[in-house]
Formats: sequence, structure tokens, C-alpha cells
Amino acid sequence: MLLPLIVFAVGLSAWEAIVRLGEIPPYLLPGPLLILQTMISDWTVLSESLGVTLLTALEGFVAAAIGGIALALLFNRSRWLEYSLLPYAVILQVTPVIAIAPLMLIYLPQQTAVVVCAWIVAFFPVLANTTLGLNSVDRNLAGLFQLYGATRRQMLLYLKLPAALPEILGGLRIAGGLSLIGAVAAEIAAGSAGAGSGIAYRISESSYRLNIPRMFAALLLLSAAGVVIYMVLALLSHGVLRRWHDSALRKDN
Repeated sequence: MLLPLIVFAVGLSAWEAIVRLGEIPPYLLPGPLLILQTMISDWTVLSESLGVTLLTALEGFVAAAIGGIALALLFNRSRWLEYSLLPYAVILQVTPVIAIAPLMLIYLPQQTAVVVCAWIVAFFPVLANTTLGLNSVDRNLAGLFQLYGATRRQMLLYLKLPAALPEILGGLRIAGGLSLIGAVAAEIAAGSAGAGSGIAYRISESSYRLNIPRMFAALLLLSAAGVVIYMVLALLSHGVLRRWHDSALRKDN
């Protein structure tokens, strides 16, 4: 943990020195100190915009988690359903959300369209990982459950879901960051929408006004939000798995 902080501090110092020694104007490249001052002075505006984007990302993430896990459970019950619907999920995944967003904005209210875009980006990792986990159950254990006459519901609750939990949590970790990316991409496509605009709008607005320090400050907040989302989901995953799964157990255990 200390090494990345040292590298971060060295990088910031070099950046500040280059800006000062080169006398680079702020509208071309602001220094880290000016970005920090801008973040403090514009905190009210930036934090409100970040809150809008985070709420959108959260709504997209929850929808992706519920939809991805539910559809994977249906796939596990019916191979025909999986073969019929999985290609459409792949099509949603491989189509760039920035290309879908303008279409969504035509047919849906703006906020709903942005949430749907965040859902589209975050949905597939949850679906793919959950499907993989449910299909990777130990065949010997599955045979043992069948030998003792376990019902499909008992197989799901006591064997498949616990076995698939690491993959499900891995999919959620990926989906957390992707929902933020989807929300930002959709906000950029939505353009200058006025009230309720998120952090992507602030970045675009700052670019148009040549307020480059505010643009850097908004980008920094966005990056920090992505790191926090990943760390929260990683801690949640570790807390669930740390007592029984190899990926979270200490090596000396």
C-alpha cells in the first residue's frame, strides 16, 4: 500500500515541477495544486454532479445485479432458454453504449435512458459469471445430491448457489465499475441537459468554457469514485468468502 502512495507523490511532484518550470498556462495544463484549489472552491457544484452520476450508476448496478442473476438462474433451469436468449445478451454487450444512448434518449425520459445505459454495460458480466458458476458445480457432489433424492430447489439452494458465489461476487465487482462507465457515457450522449446533470456534463461544460482546472478536478473525482466502488465491492466479496473459499483464505490457513 505504501509503494503506490510513494509513486503517486513522486508523480504529482514531477507534474507540478514541469508546470512551474515550463510556465505552462493553466488553460493548457494546470498543476496539481491548482486542481486541488479548484476542487475545494467548486466543491458544491462538483459534488452535486457527482452525486447525480453515482445515483444513476447505483440504479444501473442494482438492476444489472438483479437481472443478471435472475436470468442466469433461468438459463440454469432451461438450456433451450439459454441458447435462445444468450446471443441477444452478447449483442447488447458488444454494441458500444455511446451508440445506443442516442436511441434510448429518443424513446425514454432522459434519466431513465441514462439508467438503462448503465444497466446495459453492467448486466453482461453478472450474467456471464453467474452462468459460469452455476454450470461449474462439482459433478460428484451433484451426483451425491441426486443419489439422496434432492429436489431441484434443494440442489439450487444448498449446492449450486453456494458453489457459484465466488463467480457471482466477481461479476458484481466488475459490474460496479462498468455501471459508472455506462452512466458517464450516457450523460455525455445526453449533452447539456441542464438541471440534474451529472459529472460528465460538468466535464463537457468545463471543456467548452476552457475551465481546464475544473475539468481535471471533475475527472479526479470520477476516478476516485470508481476506485471507491471497486474497493467497497472487493471488501464485501472478501467478507463473504474469507472463512471458506480458497481465493480469500490466508495462505497460512
